[in-house]
Amino acid sequence: MTVPAKDELLFLALGGAGEIGMNLNLYGHAGKWLMVDLGIGFADEQALGVEVVMPDPAFIVDRRADLVGIVLTHAHEDHLGAVADLWPRLKAPVYATPFAASVLRRKLTEAGLVNAVPVTEIPLGGRFDLAPFGLEMITMTHSILEPNALAIRTPLGTVLHTGDWKIDPQPLLGELTDEATLRRIGEEGALAMVCDSTNVFVEGEAGSEATVRANLERTVKAARGRVAVTCFASNLARVESVALAAVAAGRHPVLSGRALQRMVEAAQECGYLLDFPECVPEQQAGYLPRDKVLFICTGSQGEPRAAMSKLAFGGHRDLVLEAGDTAIFSSRVIPGNERSVGRLHNALTERGVDVVTDGEVSLHVSGHPARDELTRLYQWVRPRIALPVHGEVRHMVEHAALARHCQVPETVVAPNGSLVRLAPGPAAVVDHVPSGRLARDGDGVVPLDGAPLRERRKLLWNGAAAATLVIDRKGKPVAAPRVSLRGIDDDGGALSQAIVAGLSEMLADLSGAERSDDGRIEEAARQAVRRVVRAHLGKKPLTDVHIVRI
Repeated sequence: MTVPAKDELLFLALGGAGEIGMNLNLYGHAGKWLMVDLGIGFADEQALGVEVVMPDPAFIVDRRADLVGIVLTHAHEDHLGAVADLWPRLKAPVYATPFAASVLRRKLTEAGLVNAVPVTEIPLGGRFDLAPFGLEMITMTHSILEPNALAIRTPLGTVLHTGDWKIDPQPLLGELTDEATLRRIGEEGALAMVCDSTNVFVEGEAGSEATVRANLERTVKAARGRVAVTCFASNLARVESVALAAVAAGRHPVLSGRALQRMVEAAQECGYLLDFPECVPEQQAGYLPRDKVLFICTGSQGEPRAAMSKLAFGGHRDLVLEAGDTAIFSSRVIPGNERSVGRLHNALTERGVDVVTDGEVSLHVSGHPARDELTRLYQWVRPRIALPVHGEVRHMVEHAALARHCQVPETVVAPNGSLVRLAPGPAAVVDHVPSGRLARDGDGVVPLDGAPLRERRKLLWNGAAAATLVIDRKGKPVAAPRVSLRGIDDDGGALSQAIVAGLSEMLADLSGAERSDDGRIEEAARQAVRRVVRAHLGKKPLTDVHIVRI
């Protein structure tokens, strides 16, 4: 289905449906496409040398002439982190509220694209048209400034795309959830709600930042020695709470980590955090008494280059944690990061640092809605169709069941690549399109399942072998083959000797015609090397063969 018809409304997720992160959503109507969010995810240990992955936008790249714009719901990495990487393939205008636009411009500046990408700021609650779509930003609460739901209006009906959200009666920074507008959309009649599924298994409500602020103040006041607190850099209400807790305990706050500093700068540029406590520069923090300083650090997920990891492993240029100091984790462990966070906790403990986590004191609340909040939103909006996103398949299936319990007539579970017709007629998956993954590899972007990364994985598991054959014009050996092994146990040289013998035997068995064909010799040599290694070790190494004729 190449071009959306005038009388149909389509939805397609290329990222963020069947997984948490990497959000890329498309709406199709009357020959045009609208993109909502363009984010990244973080690679697992199988993607060697890769930290960041993102959706493959090939489907919409092929249709970019019909892409009317990219609308960003908020400034989290999994919603805007891929813009700088993928915009050159899309070349579409970008729309965001002021804080997300400020964060994005910093990323575009680093990528050398700030003057190329047209970014339009939309005020909170703003309405704008990207024909044939009429759009309205709706203020929500989340764990970052200016999170927005998006009302997408077409002649076939209105879709509420929630983005990431929760209902926090005291978010401490930013506006309250715009309940009146959400109720108005319900009264006008909502065709569908495309909604966050992250915490669908959590009973009750997510909780308020106000509770965390009070608990942080008590925890910091009770802490010994130097105090280091780590949290998500984007949660600026939390960052402010940590700084205020420092002041209440008679300590000077120190911001440590580029991400934190960039986020605070972006917030202040947009008129937030103007009364943020004065911070001591990292270079001067060492002159303060141990009980008069608090480090606000990046690295709550054990990221090796972040500030808390540098403190834990003694690699920070300006700051130090020693026995008797305290490290506080005001965060949850994102699934998949348990091992890296555990290493961080152990490294701090080995230094004699007291580690305090959310498991001991309530120092974190989620930015995503629990079941009671989801139920309340369904009561306000009353959509005809529920389409869960932002979750693994199990989250989406449970969310669909909850929506049915809330009397939503139709539900569709549509993982990445499922093309859904929302109207006309009953909602249904009508087609499937490719939804691959790309990886940020150094300064480039490559397919996650492409040859370079496949070879890298093979090198990890099987090692590498290289053989050089020196032969004359008739293909007869001039010298014994040379063999080099990497990542392979050579057993005191016995394996290399066996490979040399196998290569010599291979050359002797070739016909005269085969010896004149370098390609035939290379392939035969590659098979000979692998055959010997497999016989000795049961492995199939990445193998290179070099032919030198003299």
